[in-house]
Amino acid sequence: MEMAEVHGGLDGLGRFAEPWLLILTSLADGPKHGYAIMTDIAAFSGVAMEPGTLYRALAGLERRGWVRPLATAGRHRSYEITATWPGRAVHGDAAGRARRPRPGGV
Repeated sequence: MEMAEVHGGLDGLGRFAEPWLLILTSLADGPKHGYAIMTDIAAFSGVAMEPGTLYRALAGLERRGWVRPLATAGRHRSYEITATWPGRAVHGDAAGRARRPRPGGV
């Protein structure tokens, strides 16, 4: 699969289509497991993120201390944003605004 197919309509966004940013945007709504993150990203961005891309990016975010895995209660390991991520407060609010429908559908 070519990169253009994976990133769909976000190719022109450059670094803003990076997997780590999409993951943090998804997690701004609260903890999610891997499949839920991929489903959420596809819903809000149109990007079909592959599992390998997701887990490589999550590992990098975990090394930076920006996300952490939660205790597992089965097969699914959930992740959440930590307080050490510098953009947590600002990005979390922006993610919420971006997902709310605008008046008049615009």
